[in-house]
Amino acid sequence: MSPNARKLTTHQKSVLIQVLLAFPEQSAAVRYFSAASDARAYAQDFLTIFKAVGWSVSEAEPGDAGQSSTQAPGLALIVSQDHSLPPGAEALRDALRIYEIEAHTISDPTAIIASGSFVLSVGAEV
Repeated sequence: MSPNARKLTTHQKSVLIQVLLAFPEQSAAVRYFSAASDARAYAQDFLTIFKAVGWSVSEAEPGDAGQSSTQAPGLALIVSQDHSLPPGAEALRDALRIYEIEAHTISDPTAIIASGSFVLSVGAEV
């Protein structure tokens, strides 16, 4: 891992957990793009948070084998073109902004993502 690898601090994880506890029964997926050396570990941070709040979440998997062709730099919250960002994902995005971490919202016409669900995509650092 590079010396400047992205990683959530214990404090950031605690705050995100407290924020996301208000959104039970959220469904999400986490994927990462292996071209970024720290992407898998960073994706694992989010997976741990989602599991801690009781969300239904699939294991982090490489985006190259994912369901969508969309790859964004940094963090992205991806929904199907026909669906809006669920409240839990909006809260995640807003909480990350406190730490100057931007998560872009992407509506992907090729993605098959259920209504009320989203994919957190971890791409290369911007």
